[in-house]
Amino acid sequence: MRLKKRPPDFVLFLTVLMLLSIGLVMVFSASEYVTMVRYGDSFYFFKRQLLWALLGLTTMFVMMHIDYYKLKRWVGPITIAGFVLLIAVLLPGVGRSANGAQRWINLGFMSFSPAELVKLCLIIFVAFGLSKKGEEIQSFWHGLAPYLAVMGLAAGLILLQPDLGTAVVLSGTIFIMFFVAGARLSHLGGLVGAGLVAVALAIYFEPYRLRRFFAFLDPEKDPQGTGYHIIQSLYALGSGGLFGLGLGQSKQKFLYLPENHTDFIFAIVGEELGFIGATLIILLFIMLVWRGLKIAVTSPDPFASLLAAGITSGIALQAIINMGVVTGSMPVTGVPLPFISFGGTSLLFTLAGIGIILNISKYTTPR
Repeated sequence: MRLKKRPPDFVLFLTVLMLLSIGLVMVFSASEYVTMVRYGDSFYFFKRQLLWALLGLTTMFVMMHIDYYKLKRWVGPITIAGFVLLIAVLLPGVGRSANGAQRWINLGFMSFSPAELVKLCLIIFVAFGLSKKGEEIQSFWHGLAPYLAVMGLAAGLILLQPDLGTAVVLSGTIFIMFFVAGARLSHLGGLVGAGLVAVALAIYFEPYRLRRFFAFLDPEKDPQGTGYHIIQSLYALGSGGLFGLGLGQSKQKFLYLPENHTDFIFAIVGEELGFIGATLIILLFIMLVWRGLKIAVTSPDPFASLLAAGITSGIALQAIINMGVVTGSMPVTGVPLPFISFGGTSLLFTLAGIGIILNISKYTTPR
């Protein structure tokens, strides 16, 4: 039996609004020159991001007020629809290609990334299933294997796009949910080993990923090729210093740093707002993770607890990978920074996930 409704977590709500506001400002600042050159409109990406933000906020408020228990009814059909879209995006004439990847379905008025929908749906699906397992979670074949099979199918389809970063985020999120649900440490250790082998094979058998990995080890070896992204990103971060060059004063955004409004926007943050601005964003993400996990811990409902932990973990992993790439701590992979990077579908479903967590927070214990 759930507790009486309380107001949603205001700290989490405020933290998300702050991250979203910073993201809108930085999308405009990072993209103004590129969009003026390409489209003759310095507000081109900003206007699209603003529309997605408004749509995402609307979705967040809707999810805040729809009883999260109803997600159990919808999760099956929505997850199946997500898998159908993951297959459809790979079909010629349906999926839209950009930079060698086929990850979007062109709907005319917008592009839609099915992987973002599937990430959220699988978190709900796994949370629902694990919440009913009880002691069966200790069994590998009865507790974990069915959800590993579904996760593996989703990750495999995402890898075909190809999108290793999103596949890693999805797999890491489900792994954390297994841990939260009480899976055996021996089983989790085996999964970590298998996951590392799978990532190594995905890198080894894809030439461009292998080149990126060697560029990560020594970017100066090919400064105009595979090491270019990392070097330019570090130039941006380094030139920002403590206080930054000032908002809108980035030099790297003048066609030096590729993907400066998407995957590498954190480098522009460091350049314009300096160490202090970059640290503020990191602290806001830490605050978001703390509040999300607090909601998961204080929820008396196992389904809600696993759901809040999964959504929070997915956002945290995505932020860690993005910042790791930008700072040269990880090989380059295309994972956007939640709330900050340009990208409509990612923003929409991230805010939908936050709406679910805020909904759950209304039924948590006071302490």
